[in-house]
Amino acid sequence: MKERYVAAIDQGTASSRCLIFDRSGNIVSVAQKEHRHIYPRPGWVEHDPLELWVNVEEVTARAIADARLQPSDLVALGIANQRETTVVWNRETGQPLHNAINWQDMRTDHLVRELNAQFGPEYFRSRSGLPATTYFSGPKLRWLLDNVTGLRARAEAGEVLFGTIDSWLIWRLTGRHLTDVTNASRTLMMSLERLDWDNELLTALDVPRVMLPEIRSSAEVYGEARGALAGIPVAGALGDQQAALFGQACFSPGEAKCTYGTGSFLLMNMGERPVVSASGLLTTLAARVGDEPPTYAFEGSIAITGALVRWFRDNLGLIGSAPEIETLARTVDDNGGCYFVPAFSGLFAPHWRADARGVIAGLTGYITKGHLARAVLEATAWQTREVVEAMITDSGIGLQTLRVDGGMTANNLLMQFLADVLDVSVVRPIVNETVSLGAAYAAGLAVGFWSGRDELRANWHMAAQWTPEHTPEIERGYRKWRKAVARTTDWLDEDDE
Repeated sequence: MKERYVAAIDQGTASSRCLIFDRSGNIVSVAQKEHRHIYPRPGWVEHDPLELWVNVEEVTARAIADARLQPSDLVALGIANQRETTVVWNRETGQPLHNAINWQDMRTDHLVRELNAQFGPEYFRSRSGLPATTYFSGPKLRWLLDNVTGLRARAEAGEVLFGTIDSWLIWRLTGRHLTDVTNASRTLMMSLERLDWDNELLTALDVPRVMLPEIRSSAEVYGEARGALAGIPVAGALGDQQAALFGQACFSPGEAKCTYGTGSFLLMNMGERPVVSASGLLTTLAARVGDEPPTYAFEGSIAITGALVRWFRDNLGLIGSAPEIETLARTVDDNGGCYFVPAFSGLFAPHWRADARGVIAGLTGYITKGHLARAVLEATAWQTREVVEAMITDSGIGLQTLRVDGGMTANNLLMQFLADVLDVSVVRPIVNETVSLGAAYAAGLAVGFWSGRDELRANWHMAAQWTPEHTPEIERGYRKWRKAVARTTDWLDEDDE
């Protein structure tokens, strides 16, 4: 019998990729292409939606060709995507009506303050599981409706479609206007309980319902692709971090993963009942497979981790490449009393302070660039601990193991320090591309390529493990870290942009 495969499109913050997987969950081929970041003003971050689509077409064709396959060798196509990034386009022509507003964009800060003042801080969280912040899609869409000439009238007339990147790609691939529950749960507009758009939230945000996509499960056939991929079922979609949770086979309550990339995202499976966090976490959809009950997750989102290493490289010029930071950090035994809180665009979980800005605390004449490098790496671990503590408080479940993935997991010094700080084992799988793997798993389940979650669990194999070394200085360091965090807030004045 001829071997068959599943393809996954991973449209991320920095690049678009296509990976092809076999039945064992092994990577057959990878193609990747970076895209431009557009910065119209400080704090504003955009992408060109058409550039994203063209790049997706290119990498998909290249991945198939590199594997020496034909499109007919693929049983399904899944999508994972950067979440919250917001696109609006013409229903008839498909022409974008503005650049995509990226999830990191902060132009809605004043709008969010107004919403919180008008409705109170718990209004949105109690319905959607999310606080009203610049992070989510709803305020970005409201900004577009208020600031793009004629857009609101055209939207109300049904001429304009809204979507996160998954919707944009599904529409381009199949002509259908859909999203999945995980992406919809990141908009600030979906009811956690009903898994449908919430009319009260739409009214609060002043968003016309007619422009929103239909919400579907994460694993079902949305339609058949057109064009070069004609006939291939588009059968899975997950926000990238939920895709990583799925790809890490965290299918049972209490199982958790953290993806270390530009930012870092820690998700814990919470089972079939949504619980609204009291500790600054997000309540989000983990996944829904077909008609099965949905599963929910707690999420702690950290805005700046890998991006801090890039800043250290590009803005300060203290290293020539990202991997060099580990070598530099190993030139010293500790951080020398120096702590770096990278609140470049505010603090995300569990603080949610848009008024925070980054600080380097504890500087003395003793500090060298080696100490700074170590402080940069340690910031990722300290931020992770803040999230884990909030997660344990809200869930009542103690973390036994943390499954990790993403580019920063190649840094052994960081991973060992992370295990020490959390006091749990940190494990990395053989297939580190868990975002793409999760999207492939969802699509493959939808078409029967894999029989179920037990088969997917059997595909997971450990590549590396870091066990905690009980160092007495850890608790003292964490106290110092929290002092440094306290010094980041109340930085912005009312007239600051």
